[in-house]
Amino acid sequence: MQLVKTEKGRSELQAGKRTLGQRERTMLILADGKNTVQTVSQMFNGEAMEIALQLVQTGYLVAPGGAAPVNNPGIAAPAPANSSAPPPTPAPSLPEAAPSSPASTSDSFEGKRSLATTRMFLFDICERMFVRRDPAQAETFREALRNAKDRETMLAAARDMIAAVEAIAGHERADSIAERIAMLLPPEA
Repeated sequence: MQLVKTEKGRSELQAGKRTLGQRERTMLILADGKNTVQTVSQMFNGEAMEIALQLVQTGYLVAPGGAAPVNNPGIAAPAPANSSAPPPTPAPSLPEAAPSSPASTSDSFEGKRSLATTRMFLFDICERMFVRRDPAQAETFREALRNAKDRETMLAAARDMIAAVEAIAGHERADSIAERIAMLLPPEA
């Protein structure tokens, strides 16, 4: 299921507008119209579909064209809209939600999406954010990245690193790193 941000979702990612938790904000950042829930599921410990459905229900995300998302077995479908709830904001056009125009970073990435590029970015974040502050934690992240031989294990290491960045540098920095990861990751084959 591919999702894109609504106007409400883009507004949530603006500076000073934090009403959702880190996991929900990360899902908003990753919802660029190209990534699917399946491609980013490792970042959410198997709860990606549940988080996405919650964000669709509350009007932060919509499926392209406003289509209802396909439900995953074992996850409750979104409740039908009742007359007292406002309808969700319509889906934006894909160019507005594309990663070439990120909401919270000042640069764009026009290179090739790849796991190798993503890994090098994460190594760089490790060196910049953790080597001086906590050498043991930096070595743990380095080792996790070295051992990450596939997309899932690399995303698990990225998730841990983003949580640590949020603890030491705040949610805005963690959001910008999650956004960059979304720009660097290749679509899942």
